[in-house]
Amino acid sequence: MREDLRPYWIKKYYLKVVHSYTRHFIKPKCASFGAHEMIMKPWHVKISGPNIHIGKCFTAIGEPMHPVEIGVWGREPGKGTIRIGDFALLSPGVRISASDEIIIGDGVMMANGCYVTDSDWHTLYDRTRRSLTPTPVALEKNVWLGDGVTILKGVTVGENSVIAARSVVTRDIPKNSVAAGNPARIIKKLDADLEFVTRGELFSDPSSVLSFYDAVDREVLSKNSLVKWILSLIWPSA
Repeated sequence: MREDLRPYWIKKYYLKVVHSYTRHFIKPKCASFGAHEMIMKPWHVKISGPNIHIGKCFTAIGEPMHPVEIGVWGREPGKGTIRIGDFALLSPGVRISASDEIIIGDGVMMANGCYVTDSDWHTLYDRTRRSLTPTPVALEKNVWLGDGVTILKGVTVGENSVIAARSVVTRDIPKNSVAAGNPARIIKKLDADLEFVTRGELFSDPSSVLSFYDAVDREVLSKNSLVKWILSLIWPSA
């Protein structure tokens, strides 16, 4: 990762632009949208379709080649739902595509390139229409999906469970489990008696978190000059 050479005040202005973009272009596309979001490069976060609900302290990281995509394509106009709970994290390249209903609980974390869908989008023998039977998906509280995980139709992943990288989940995973493989199978049970520290705890006081990040930026970027930053843009290898 390249050193951030921006002066502190430039980054503060950039963050205001990001917040304004989110409120003007992301929030209006949602049926509901919580406070204290932290969306990085929101111009690379794509929201489409009706009935998309996003909770508070939502974090998404968009990248030019790996946008975050959240979309509902219902069976009929106005149908289909995606509900994302509080404190969720969506990393670059995450795609969530709903035909009927996808529920994502509080504190769910998705690493790069995860795909979650509740439909095959057509049947094996009729490639022109979907199955008539809804197959909703639910990721319960504090589920963690590793890099490149695929969650397929009709699946429920239980609270606190972890799905290992590149796994394909085709059936329910009970709570407090670690699953891996294609198709994913349980390889370990988590100790439910141990305390889980979640994103809910991290963002229990969102204002304090933002103040901490601001203090770090002020400390790290305070000595950066405007001239040095501009030169780094013109000659990035210098």
